[in-house]
Amino acid sequence: MKHLTHLGNVKTVYPRDYDPSLLETFDNRHPDNDYFVRFNCPEFTSLCPITGQPDFATIYIGYIPDKKLVESKSLKLYLFGFRNHGDFHENCVNTIMKDLIALMNPKYIEVTGKFLPRGGISIYPYCNYGKPDGKYAAMADFRMLNHFIPSTLS
Repeated sequence: MKHLTHLGNVKTVYPRDYDPSLLETFDNRHPDNDYFVRFNCPEFTSLCPITGQPDFATIYIGYIPDKKLVESKSLKLYLFGFRNHGDFHENCVNTIMKDLIALMNPKYIEVTGKFLPRGGISIYPYCNYGKPDGKYAAMADFRMLNHFIPSTLS
């Protein structure tokens, strides 16, 4: 685990902007069985790309790992980097999902943003991905087509 550079007795350096190179992985010791890994990230912030005002959200990440898992402290630092990053809510969740796919090539992944209201409107963007040509692609299709009951997000 020497390749995990954010853990241990090192002083944490917080990023000033979006940086996917902060993400780190470790080996899945159980690639032979499917299981969900879920993250609840209630302190996500980004900036409106037009006004520069802060947007606050809870980001929900769930995935079925294949050979790699994301290390949680690196994920925290990566998400912290959005704090000064200007982007729309929908782009934030899609960027997070695509960066995690590029990092660990999961069997299945979904990302939901539960953004707090500004101007009287809350936005809950959702995206997902399943490995093509198999049960994970079918799962992604099913979950997309049957997605979303806002009261289930907490």
